[in-house]
Amino acid sequence: MSAAPPRALCSDLALALRAELIGQLGAHHGRDHVGADGGRGESGDVTFAIDERAESLMESFLAERAPEVAFYSEDRGMVTPAGHDPSWVLIVDPIDGTRPALAGFESACVSVAAAQLVGEPTMGDVAIGCIVEIKSGGAFIAERGAGLDPVPQLSANTRLERMFWTYGLRGRPARQTIEVLAELIDASSVGGATFDLGSATYDMTRIATGQLDAYVEPGPRMVADLPGMRAEFERVGEGAVLNNSPYDLAAAALCLEEAGAVVTDAYGAPLASRPLLGSGADFQISCITASNQELHAKICAAIEAGIERLATPSG
Repeated sequence: MSAAPPRALCSDLALALRAELIGQLGAHHGRDHVGADGGRGESGDVTFAIDERAESLMESFLAERAPEVAFYSEDRGMVTPAGHDPSWVLIVDPIDGTRPALAGFESACVSVAAAQLVGEPTMGDVAIGCIVEIKSGGAFIAERGAGLDPVPQLSANTRLERMFWTYGLRGRPARQTIEVLAELIDASSVGGATFDLGSATYDMTRIATGQLDAYVEPGPRMVADLPGMRAEFERVGEGAVLNNSPYDLAAAALCLEEAGAVVTDAYGAPLASRPLLGSGADFQISCITASNQELHAKICAAIEAGIERLATPSG
């Protein structure tokens, strides 16, 4: 494959996955756990029947359309085609928001990113990000340095008490996570709004549409900074730590960066140097995404205070 970013391949794969899955939204048979290791994929999360259907379609699509391209996905991990020396790798989450998809909700997306496969790629090497909403068909595509299509509509709100924002609790210990987020939840409870929509990709693209001001996910920082916290995440995750892996964020982070939003980890550091290919606790990435720098700084300060509260509980 040439050095040109495979924009059409990313888009066509995302649309093919959406076409395969649209009729499966809300279907109860998709909730069956499948596969080896108790129905757990490479990421450690449950593999539902609908996930396996999507992963199988992805494999057959790429084998036919682009057999020379490597890919990394949630359930398959890294797959390098035999007999080829791939110059590109696709980072695919065939369903980001499996549980909303199983309930028939709209917060489920196909996420496809592409990076040149040179050395050990990082998040900063992502050249293309493509996201397609499964239920609506709404699409976002970004090419590094070329902006986001469609044109973003970022919120100008800078006040925590007016903030519309989202976070995730799947696989996270609820009491500790809420303690870290408590200042933000309380501040925005009446004059703003908080949501757990079940998909990091959907959450982040709502910032590009102007529907939300921010997305906040402190889990990996909690695991890294707080003694005993990894055990708590493993307890809730039934032996696995279930925070965002690079495949959850690769396409969405590029889309939001190209939209002009602020995207960092929960320390306020850029994501560019983080490894792109991998899953599990060692690769997971915290994330704070906001529509503007002023709001982002206030969120980071609130998370800092929340981590401190959890580290030194009163009483």
